[in-house]
Amino acid sequence: MRRIAHLRWWIVGLICAGTIANYLARNSLGVLAPQLKTVLHMSTEQYSYVVGGFQLAYTVMQPVAGMVVDRIGLRAGFALFGAAWSVANMLHALVGGWIALVFFRSLLGIFESAAIPSGIKAIAEWFPARERSVAVGWFNAGTSLGSLLAVPVVAFVTLWADWRMAFVVTGAVGLFWSLGWWAFYRRPAEHPAITPQELALIAEGRPKPLDRRASAREILGTARFWIIAVPRFLAEPAWQTFSFWIPLYLASERGMDLKQIALFAWLPFLAADLGGVLGGYLSPFLVRRFRLKLIASRVTGVALAAVLMIAPSCIGLAASPYTAIALFCIGGFAHQMISVLINTLSADVFTAEEVGAANGFIGQAGWTGGLLFSLLIGQLADKIGYAPLFGMLSVFDILGALVLVAGLRHLRLPESAT
Repeated sequence: MRRIAHLRWWIVGLICAGTIANYLARNSLGVLAPQLKTVLHMSTEQYSYVVGGFQLAYTVMQPVAGMVVDRIGLRAGFALFGAAWSVANMLHALVGGWIALVFFRSLLGIFESAAIPSGIKAIAEWFPARERSVAVGWFNAGTSLGSLLAVPVVAFVTLWADWRMAFVVTGAVGLFWSLGWWAFYRRPAEHPAITPQELALIAEGRPKPLDRRASAREILGTARFWIIAVPRFLAEPAWQTFSFWIPLYLASERGMDLKQIALFAWLPFLAADLGGVLGGYLSPFLVRRFRLKLIASRVTGVALAAVLMIAPSCIGLAASPYTAIALFCIGGFAHQMISVLINTLSADVFTAEEVGAANGFIGQAGWTGGLLFSLLIGQLADKIGYAPLFGMLSVFDILGALVLVAGLRHLRLPESAT
């Protein structure tokens, strides 16, 4: 095979494509929510249970999926999970009521849970520490790009055919990606297209491999885990709200129909893409410009983004739906900065052999927060409106940033990492 310069960045592109397929399938529900509530005769509370079914399955399975991928390897593990989530999403077309929708969303959550732990593990394998935040920024852009594409794609397919076909189309994308991943992914030392120079760069400063994989108890017993997991728990409600509730909010409180939602609801995810990518570059900028240590630069970026999260908390004060969307855009930008830097921290402080499981547990903490907040929205949105609930999001992120700042002394790169 011909040698490819800078192959690690092509690997990031492949991971990003998988994340796009993952979030395209995931966010199809949010776009269809106003129509499905009518067709399936769902209340807002019942819709929250549909969302909660996905979130609960995803929450429980993230560390399990991470450990499976650690055990069988990224090439086989990520491809198998990708094919499985694709089929699960396509099966949504068979539902006839909201209870069946809960079942298939839960099935989707089981298999989609491997995406982020797998992506972070690949970054840990392919990148030296100083480049990881940039790599995670580009890989994480797939989450918001998939969410962005879901709005026009699902709306177009629904208007062209129907909502059942929208689930089929968004699921089928992942099948093609899974084949591509299986065909092209290898570990750096095993990839026939890598140059000797790049292999040496990746290996530079890498900590010695562990003699054995850390157990779940050992990972959960470390201070570094909880210092990252608690801010993730507090940050994730914002992204779950953007992913699953923006279209329903725009329909119920701002009076938008499906065409109007398709025109505007993708904008917060475009802003999120920009925030994720720029957040990745922010850390090395702070290291170069202000001479911050690598870990401190990640924490500083989280703190700055937490301040920006005040914007979506003010959505209840917005006089027009367009102002509300603009505030959502600031929130999407800020949240993805936080997401990129917290995910990078997990790759920084855990070795490549344990980061799949560690990031899975950290993701589990985050999705627990997202699940609880979605259920809270389901119980209260029709009674008190969305505004007070959106107002809570900035408080959560500021508290999370304070936890990271307070625990900074416990976050260290593994021995020999640079």
